[in-house]
Amino acid sequence: MACLPYPTFLDARTSTSNGGISMSAVGRVRVHPSRCPGSSGLVVDDVDIGATTTMAAPSYAAVEEYRAIVAKLADSAVASSSSNGEDRSSSSAAAAAFTSGGGVGVGGDDVGEFEVEIARAKKGLIKEGTAMASSYLRGTLGIDVSIIDVEIVIDADDAINTDGLIASSFLDAGCAYVVIMANGVQLDDDHGVDAALSRAPMASDRGLSMALSACDATRVPRERLVLHCDTTLDGGGTFWGTMLARLDEVVDRVGTISVRSEGADLIRSSSSMTLPVMIPRLIARLKVVVQLDARVSSSIDELTSAVISLSKIIGENGGSITLIDPTCEQLGACYAACMNTDRPDGLFPTVVCTRNNEALGLVYSSKESIIEALRTGRGVYHSRSRNGLWRKGDTSGHHQTLHRIDADCDADALRFTVTQNGDGDTRAFCHLNTLTCWGEPRGIRHLEGTLVSRLRHAPAGSYTKRLFDDNTLLRNKLVEEAQELSEATTREHVAEELADVLYFAMVRAVAAGVSIDDAVAELDRRARKMTRRQGDSKAYRIKAGEEILAKKG
Repeated sequence: MACLPYPTFLDARTSTSNGGISMSAVGRVRVHPSRCPGSSGLVVDDVDIGATTTMAAPSYAAVEEYRAIVAKLADSAVASSSSNGEDRSSSSAAAAAFTSGGGVGVGGDDVGEFEVEIARAKKGLIKEGTAMASSYLRGTLGIDVSIIDVEIVIDADDAINTDGLIASSFLDAGCAYVVIMANGVQLDDDHGVDAALSRAPMASDRGLSMALSACDATRVPRERLVLHCDTTLDGGGTFWGTMLARLDEVVDRVGTISVRSEGADLIRSSSSMTLPVMIPRLIARLKVVVQLDARVSSSIDELTSAVISLSKIIGENGGSITLIDPTCEQLGACYAACMNTDRPDGLFPTVVCTRNNEALGLVYSSKESIIEALRTGRGVYHSRSRNGLWRKGDTSGHHQTLHRIDADCDADALRFTVTQNGDGDTRAFCHLNTLTCWGEPRGIRHLEGTLVSRLRHAPAGSYTKRLFDDNTLLRNKLVEEAQELSEATTREHVAEELADVLYFAMVRAVAAGVSIDDAVAELDRRARKMTRRQGDSKAYRIKAGEEILAKKG
């Protein structure tokens, strides 16, 4: 895939106050929870934060919420691992049994009774931590983790002190990656740069050792772990030397390495250990993310130039570029600069889709429309007839909530994933007042539309209306049809019974105000979970179902 930039939220807010998705709509974000102030929609009571701090109350609340999650998991991890006189290391095998290995259940031939109890206790802790992390991600940050790839940055000592529970909790809450921070070489201390550089080799090695230990503590598959190291032009050689000497250890633990560059100076440096030289060597073993500080760029043109240069070095599928606290203008301009077009007007063909990947129509985007879409969290495109911005819904009322922007493999076309809103019973993208520009939908989407209409305006004698009004009947039909599906034997019979189950399930969903897109979002969220239940059937549910079937039969 093309190397396109995404934002890192360090000191900036994660979403706009008007409810828009804002910059996270590029599909991937990195969040530093120990500093990030959260969403501008965050509302807190007045907080007495002491006379020695200048942190604003909303920022304080967001950071304190994250620290509370860490503290809860750290205290609980120590308590659960030290009970019965055991130390923390005694639970490693049991914890690994359910945090890694594809969802293995608690227990096993090599796990003793006490270890099983520890594993169960930790599973409960992860469940509690997941609930707290989910509230933080969705409420405090305002990020839809079911569709946005969130990288949560965790200090190495937090990962170690929580025995890795902090990583599992955030992954189960919907994060795509965990970023482990390795402490870099500090060059601006009271003893001066020369003294710091003399200590650099030992400091780099110690920082990397701690980060690798933190990676081990998480027990997270390497493809979902990122190792991040801050480096500078002066200290870069020391950092790269340490990294190359221990590269095998790094590759064994993580699938991606992330480094921070201060911008164009590091890219242009003639040193033998700079990004242009080192990135190709690293890409041969793992992916590379380069972090640029958008706040220090003198102009958008300078930042765009640095991003384009890095994009060419990283290449397709070699890694990514992330910008620290960019503006919508900076991010949109850099994103568009990494796209390709052979059109004389410089526009990018754009397919507009639902969250279920149904195409609503074909439009065009420009750099300006991408920036405006990121700024407002809406579907905004370029109108060729008006030769300007087209904010979908300004005249029709059928506006779109923007969830995600993706570029195709060649970076010459875009996909906007949206929720199409409407007026009353109608949600139309097309000017002909249909949902799609290819006419009325079919299949499950057509069924959903019919059920929504029946719920509001059911004709006399409607069986669907009867199901809406009789919860017992609907429950019994769901049980009956599910049984018939489980007993179907031929391909045709399975298809018929599946259609019946989908119909009654969609009646239940529409009655509760749940859409197909909501179900898709839940499936996407579950796909990112680390811990898994064993999946055994629930005896009391089976008994209740048998009682229903017995009455019918």
